[in-house]
Amino acid sequence: MHRSRSQLEQQELETLAPYALFSRHSRGRSHHEAEPRYRTAFQRDRDRIVHCAAFRLLEYKTQVFVNDAGDYFRTRLTHTLEVAQIGRTLARALGANEDLVEAICLAHDLGHPPFGHAGEGILNQLMADWGGFNHNHQSFRVVTKLERRYPKWNGLNLTAETLEGIAKHETEYDISHLSGIETETGASLEAQIANIADELAYNAHDLDDGLQAGLIRAEQLRELDIWRIVTDRLGWAGGVLDEVDRHHVIRELVGMQVDDVLQNSAANIEVAKPRRSLNVQRQSQPLVSHSERQQAHNRDLKDFLFENMYRHYRILRMQTRAEHILQALFSGYMKEPRQLPHDFRARLAGEETERVLADYIANLTDRSAFLEYRQFFDPKS
Repeated sequence: MHRSRSQLEQQELETLAPYALFSRHSRGRSHHEAEPRYRTAFQRDRDRIVHCAAFRLLEYKTQVFVNDAGDYFRTRLTHTLEVAQIGRTLARALGANEDLVEAICLAHDLGHPPFGHAGEGILNQLMADWGGFNHNHQSFRVVTKLERRYPKWNGLNLTAETLEGIAKHETEYDISHLSGIETETGASLEAQIANIADELAYNAHDLDDGLQAGLIRAEQLRELDIWRIVTDRLGWAGGVLDEVDRHHVIRELVGMQVDDVLQNSAANIEVAKPRRSLNVQRQSQPLVSHSERQQAHNRDLKDFLFENMYRHYRILRMQTRAEHILQALFSGYMKEPRQLPHDFRARLAGEETERVLADYIANLTDRSAFLEYRQFFDPKS
């Protein structure tokens, strides 16, 4: 037995909450295509994202630790997969469209440059006079313009709902106005889920990486309410935090936050009583959110990570090296853009040189940026 697209669409209508986005009701794609016989439109979006070149490059892009720092630490790819996993859990429990949430989660970091936030920061400085650089906007550019896999159009030709989710999934950094997406309504429930799954994943897993690397010691964390709550639940009395204990604590931390999101969001939905997705998007505040207590705990954890991990001298050294490399590459290509590969060089006639350079550098991985730097400036290379 197999299920056709029509049957899968009907299953969505019968099983998802009324405020979900249904693939049968999708507003479609910019370029008309016949949809697959055995996949919904949002499943196709998810698959196109997984198979695109930018997704594969995430394997060698920094989350916090530069790619050559060690094999254990998270990369943009493993972070993205963790976000998608958490997003699916939240979507299923809240009756949202799991396939759409997964597609948005998998696409949310496609535009991230090498070397993590240090790379984004230096590119934004270098592009200050040409519109700046924002990795969310860049992700939108990747899926609408920069990926070239089809003979009749650029981009992945994703559905309007997935594109809107990519543009609006981070409410604090909404880039709808940069992407040509309408700005009168907020994010869908699916985009809100992707947003909170991203935040939840990087807080917990950056903490995990910081402990594993020795940048953070368990005794430092006793000042945080969220750490005391989690360790008290587990009966961990302190001392040496071995690998098994660390995994246990991080799992409990993630589980506690997922529970909080589900309980608080369900209460918000019960009050708002949305009957369709547009009702969700017209709310003044996101329906998917942490409780006020958990939000305070998360802010404390973010502040702690900023002071004790992201500003740790080992991380700052990596960031300084990364900024130097990208600045040198940008300057080198500006002096002689004809050094760019053919497909980027071909764009120079019709586009700003600076934006073409930003697209090219953002496409590099940590190790390809290192290699290009050596080819530029190492006389032995």
